Amino acid sequence: MIEDLKKDAVARMCKSIETLKDEMSKIRTGRAHVSLLDQIKINYYGNEVPLAQAATVSVSDARTLSVQPWEKAMIPVVEKAILSSGLGLNPMTSGPVIRVPLPSLTEERRKDMIKIVRAEAEGAKVAIRNIRRDVNGDFKTLLKDKDITEDDCRGAEDAIQKSTDKYIAEVDQVLAAKEKDLLEI
Repeated sequence: MIEDLKKDAVARMCKSIETLKDEMSKIRTGRAHVSLLDQIKINYYGNEVPLAQAATVSVSDARTLSVQPWEKAMIPVVEKAILSSGLGLNPMTSGPVIRVPLPSLTEERRKDMIKIVRAEAEGAKVAIRNIRRDVNGDFKTLLKDKDITEDDCRGAEDAIQKSTDKYIAEVDQVLAAKEKDLLEI
């Protein structure tokens, strides 16, 4: 029973880290990356679909993405979706390919991005601590119901604390890597 709770807690903490990494990948740095356009949805014959399901997205060079819609009629739709995405991107069409140059980040914008990244990291830390709190509450309930001994409860709480410390350190590593990435010119 204790092992099941520990495994569940570790799995949930891993999901928190994965979610953080996913959120961090959406925050753009100065370099082009195809995941930058992942959240853009387009109207594809009446259905809202992710851009990657209606076009090929690739990196042309360090600061340019190329988007090639599978159908020529979709070029204006894709271009409009990129413009209205709120990412501050200005696509340019040249034949069947839409080029999306990434503007360089100003110092002020970099500092704003770092604040956003730190807030995301803090949210992940809070999520991990909440998982610890929930699992420790489950241990206390088991102790109260006399399903486990006090020593088992303390040992389990120590193990969860070690897992919590490990995953919080991982959040700090992800944060440091993203901050370094943002500060590169």
